[in-house]
Amino acid sequence: MSDQLARVSPAPTATRPRLRLALLLLALGLVPLPFLLPNPWMSRDQAQVPADNRPTVRTALATRGDMPIILQGLGVVTPFSTVTVRPRIGGELQSVSFREGQMVRQGDDLAQIDPRPYEAIVGAIEGDLMRDQALLQQAQVDLARYRPLAERDDISKQKYDAQQSLVRQYQGTLVADRARLAGAQLNLAYCHITAPIGGRVGLRLVDPGNDVKADDPTGLVVIAALQPISVIFPLLEDDLPKVMRRLAAGADLPVDIYDRAGRTLIESGTLFSVDNQVDVATGTARLRARVANAANVLFPNQFVTARLRVDTLHDAVVVPEAAIQEGTDGNYVWLIGPHGRATVRRVSTGPAAGGRIAVLDGLKPGARVVTDGADRLREGARVVLSDTAGAS
Repeated sequence: MSDQLARVSPAPTATRPRLRLALLLLALGLVPLPFLLPNPWMSRDQAQVPADNRPTVRTALATRGDMPIILQGLGVVTPFSTVTVRPRIGGELQSVSFREGQMVRQGDDLAQIDPRPYEAIVGAIEGDLMRDQALLQQAQVDLARYRPLAERDDISKQKYDAQQSLVRQYQGTLVADRARLAGAQLNLAYCHITAPIGGRVGLRLVDPGNDVKADDPTGLVVIAALQPISVIFPLLEDDLPKVMRRLAAGADLPVDIYDRAGRTLIESGTLFSVDNQVDVATGTARLRARVANAANVLFPNQFVTARLRVDTLHDAVVVPEAAIQEGTDGNYVWLIGPHGRATVRRVSTGPAAGGRIAVLDGLKPGARVVTDGADRLREGARVVLSDTAGAS
């Protein structure tokens, strides 16, 4: 029986002293009971395998490519020409020939002023002109008759000189009549108002039936030339030498026009001109870009973002802008090595465009840089790559 009990009862092991120590600590209140009990929510495998605390990051590879050097400014759309159409004579506005917002060409009909008063003036001057022409002809006939008589001294020299003076007087009257007639005909032509430039007409400022006056400050309508149109935008004075050097070399500098937020490309054009002075208050100079505006998507006084492409940096090392971190000692990136460990690398950056940036020094093509999750990294930390199938 004793042999059987010996075979059934377990032999004392080294765990009993530990159990006694635990019970002693529990009795003294130094260890809470839950720490001595197994966790009912943890599986046996979980209890045996420690949790993976490696941060998850997103990465991208540094590549080689061309990077445009772009200068940007918030600009305003400005027509090359804006004309307020004003009447040049006074009278009743009989009719208007345009629709508000219509595109017109130079010389198209816009409005008509009552021409009848001016037609009457033209008729009266034409009558005066005919009368004075007849008087001149009669004076010239009399002068021709007096000439042989004066040569024979059959008439006095005084009478002959008076006839010559009368002919010159009628000639001067005819010159004045023709000038008055030209002025009256011009006023008559001003009754018919045409478009001085091509463009889009605005809202009508005067309705038919109203009396208008010459050079009325309000005007009849405003016409803005929209094709082509210009965009005026500022540029820092430190960037002007780059632009002027390219212009001096005869380069046509492209300008991309985006919406005010700089997200949507509206249209592209070229740099047209540069202002002749720098604004001392802002340290900027104004530049004008010329845009075809074929679809009429740009409107005067619209705010846009102008991006001037000054030059292109060829065969540069390029990474996403999100990879560049700013520190007290300059810019840096987090590199992921072949064994999945993170390390810091100081870099020198260049121009940026389209969410990419050129790295002038510190990186080689093929380097894997962190673009998301860099705030959770430390030097030498192992990471999990969310964008790589073989994450390590």
